[in-house]
Amino acid sequence: MKKKLSIVDIANSLNISKTTVSFILNGRAREKRISEELVERVLKYVKEVGYKPNSLAKSLRTGKSNIIGLLVQDISNNFFASIARQIEDRAYKNGYKIIYSSTDNDTQKTQELIAMFRDRHVDGYIIVPPEGIEEDISALIKDGLPVVLFDRYLPKVETDYVVVDNLFSTYNATRYLVDKGYKNIAFISFNSPQTQMVDRLEGYKKAINESKLKTSIKKVDFHQDEKLITEPIFAFLNEHKETDAILFGNNYLGTCGLKVIRELGIKVPEELALISFDDYVVFELCNPPVTAIAQPIDDIADKVITILLNRLNTSVEIEAKQHIILPTDLRIRNSTR
Repeated sequence: MKKKLSIVDIANSLNISKTTVSFILNGRAREKRISEELVERVLKYVKEVGYKPNSLAKSLRTGKSNIIGLLVQDISNNFFASIARQIEDRAYKNGYKIIYSSTDNDTQKTQELIAMFRDRHVDGYIIVPPEGIEEDISALIKDGLPVVLFDRYLPKVETDYVVVDNLFSTYNATRYLVDKGYKNIAFISFNSPQTQMVDRLEGYKKAINESKLKTSIKKVDFHQDEKLITEPIFAFLNEHKETDAILFGNNYLGTCGLKVIRELGIKVPEELALISFDDYVVFELCNPPVTAIAQPIDDIADKVITILLNRLNTSVEIEAKQHIILPTDLRIRNSTR
């Protein structure tokens, strides 16, 4: 294996000090009154040999890596992928690069990824937090590292976050179904104590209770294996044939639910009305297209990266944490007659 060149190797080859080489490569030649001739000589040699600086070593010297760590639940999910793409573009324009990974909503995996990001000396963190990482987030904040959460937050950790109004969103969607005359409205959600899922369930229950109807709730354990999602939905629909409308707690459940409904031969919306949290291109292409609660992806991405960049680029400690709650949009389509 070819040995990677170091600043010492360059200095020895040019018969100058490694300190001089370091000043030139770090843009401090004029400050240190290094001649233009020597600067040109070093830069020409560096280009010829293809030297690439050790970014980790540089971050140790400067205290900045210009890297942001982004952890989402599943980067293949359209919602998270769309936000990650916009965050990456905005970060790059501001001189930062993004390292991102999927947590799979797994506490241990998230902790290991945070530790890996720490080893890479990332400057700031954007995290969609699973449960059980309160201590890890608190440790980052204690060490002066900015952290912005989105999609959900940790009630016991005081940090910046950007979320949507989950409770009103499902309340509004459920009220819409009630006003359309549906009487047996089910809510299918993940079995989770996370804030976004808790609030979505509360919004549904509030609307049902106000309408003096009976709640019908199915909580499904989160799995990457789609079969473990579709099977309990299949069983629920077979057991509750009186159900005339379903509100799905997110787009993953919504797409899994659509497959079950098609397999059962249930007609939408004649026999069953559908609404899903999180709009998705698949919902527009379905026959009939599915009514969905659309999250403001552009606004979420903009608010998240703006908060983090402000934290990274100011030398003054901003005491007040920002808690931003954004509205959603109920996009009416033909799955709710």
